[in-house]
Amino acid sequence: MNIRPTGLSGAKLIEPAVYGDHRGFFMESYQERLWDERGLSYRFVQDNHSLSREAGVLRGLHYQLNPQAQTKLVRVTKGAIYDVIVDIRRGSPTYGKWEGFILSADNRRQLLVPRGFAHGFCTLVPDCEVQYKVDQYYSQEHDRGIAWNDPVLAIDWPTNAPVLSDKDGRHPLLADADNNFDYEG
Repeated sequence: MNIRPTGLSGAKLIEPAVYGDHRGFFMESYQERLWDERGLSYRFVQDNHSLSREAGVLRGLHYQLNPQAQTKLVRVTKGAIYDVIVDIRRGSPTYGKWEGFILSADNRRQLLVPRGFAHGFCTLVPDCEVQYKVDQYYSQEHDRGIAWNDPVLAIDWPTNAPVLSDKDGRHPLLADADNNFDYEG
């Protein structure tokens, strides 16, 4: 497993060891002991799986407030996405900065999204399946979001006309969003 830091403190790009031959491949998408040895200690409690039928489906930018904030481990098992994280930790040197990554079934990369980050993705091809682990259960009461097209963030999405849910189309700008995350250095 190769762990690459991102430009946003705490977020990691994970490249699992993949063993392939003429039959296909095998990989451990998660192993608690190996993660603990690498200083990545999380207790994941829920697995989520989404299917997006069309290219250009945009989901996000989502997060949950404390005390139900979630760390996510995101991977794509079919198709390809442009995955985006935004640092929303007040006082962070990278507050309001974003970074994007291509995650696909072919590259098998995973993105570790820590608490204090908003997360979203846009599908690059039809019929994308995204799976992710979280270390806190979903809580509708704590569920929040940020507008995908916030002009201050100026995220360079791969589409200008995404397919959105009603909920994702109504998220506030970062400046107006509920946020109880502080940077802990």
